[in-house]
Amino acid sequence: MERIVQGASPADIVKQLQNSEGYFITNTARDLSQSDFKNRILLHTDLMAADARERAGYFSLEITGGASVHVDILRKQVDPFLKLQLLREKMPTTMFQTLCRGVNLFGYRPYPQNVIRFTVKEFAKYVDVWRTFDFMNYIPNMQAVFEEVAKAGKLNEPCICFSTGPEHTDAYYLTKVKEILEVTGEDIVLCIKNHGGLGTPKRIGELVNTIRQKYPDLPLHYHGHNTDGNDVGRIVAAVKSGANIVDAADASFTGFYGQPPILTVIQTLKELGHNANTIDEEAVIETSEVIRDERQHYEAFESQIKGFQPTVQIHKLPGGAMGSSLEQAAKGGFLDKMPDILHKELPRVQKELGNYWSVTPGSQILWTTAVSNVQGGERYGNPSGDLRNLLLGKYGPFPFYEPEDWIFEKVLGTDWKKVLAEEGGVEDIGDMDIAKEKETLADRIGEDPT
Repeated sequence: MERIVQGASPADIVKQLQNSEGYFITNTARDLSQSDFKNRILLHTDLMAADARERAGYFSLEITGGASVHVDILRKQVDPFLKLQLLREKMPTTMFQTLCRGVNLFGYRPYPQNVIRFTVKEFAKYVDVWRTFDFMNYIPNMQAVFEEVAKAGKLNEPCICFSTGPEHTDAYYLTKVKEILEVTGEDIVLCIKNHGGLGTPKRIGELVNTIRQKYPDLPLHYHGHNTDGNDVGRIVAAVKSGANIVDAADASFTGFYGQPPILTVIQTLKELGHNANTIDEEAVIETSEVIRDERQHYEAFESQIKGFQPTVQIHKLPGGAMGSSLEQAAKGGFLDKMPDILHKELPRVQKELGNYWSVTPGSQILWTTAVSNVQGGERYGNPSGDLRNLLLGKYGPFPFYEPEDWIFEKVLGTDWKKVLAEEGGVEDIGDMDIAKEKETLADRIGEDPT
């Protein structure tokens, strides 16, 4: 089978996925860095791995997006575009993949439409696969990204964010898939984004099978996290039920909250009669050997709590937020309160706030609210601005049910109904004068910004 390479059209990629019998693998280098090393893995390490990763034959390499963009700039002093240029020189055929938060781009709050479109246009010069999600599964929040990716001739990979609970039924998720296809058309890959590593293998297999039965020609990409130590099981169930692509990571850097080792996935599925397409196992092994000794330099950025957390099925924190949340607890001096926060208050807050999907920026709202409730003593007594915006509907409508009135009153005040009537709803953010912003920045730093 011929390898899918960067530069292929979305239609050709989809066709090849539809006609393949095995499954493909995405190497989640970016998500592994975020989940287990707080996004601190350096470009130097990725460049060391580049040659072997290029030969490994992945569907894609997820190497930018999520929280990595602002960490590249603020913490690592790396130009995110130069990073992609240098990696492309060493990896001419591998498709690069990003994770985009829709209207929130690579940040935590909604951006103006012209900023979204400009950003996507610039990154699309280097990025081939665009995995885009919205923490409320509100499709209009992703539409501008979908449109710009399509204009650039790159592959859209819209997500349905997955969680558990009585509201999260196959029937509900099918309505979301339908809404996505009505906007994007058929030349896409659909991602089932299991950002917390939630549910059993059986549950994931049921969902994949339900979507496959309804949309037999739609390529499906399963994304999970190994927080509970069981994502290989979910990956197996996904592939057996019809998933075309799955996510895994380099073994020598795998930890507890990212993806499981690539070779483990390959070996497990091979025993069951499912072969990884276009994969060079020797190159997969070589990658881990090349970068293995680098791991010691990142020890300071690994999680304060070691070991798998099966209790993720209770607290539902996404893998990408586990390390940073535990770091905040350690620095804030409340690491000892984590059992109460994770196993009691956080699940309670999730149910009270609508049982939406605990992923950026919604996961941060849930986390900060739960921490404030435990630390402050008075529940919802010190609400954040982001919680206020959530209740005002600035991020989109609640998917299942709204919080009870007393929460609105605690957060918005006694006249909360008037506030909601006057300020509620998705905000129509005016366009930014990008040229003026660039000019202002140039004045402040004394040179033209990149």
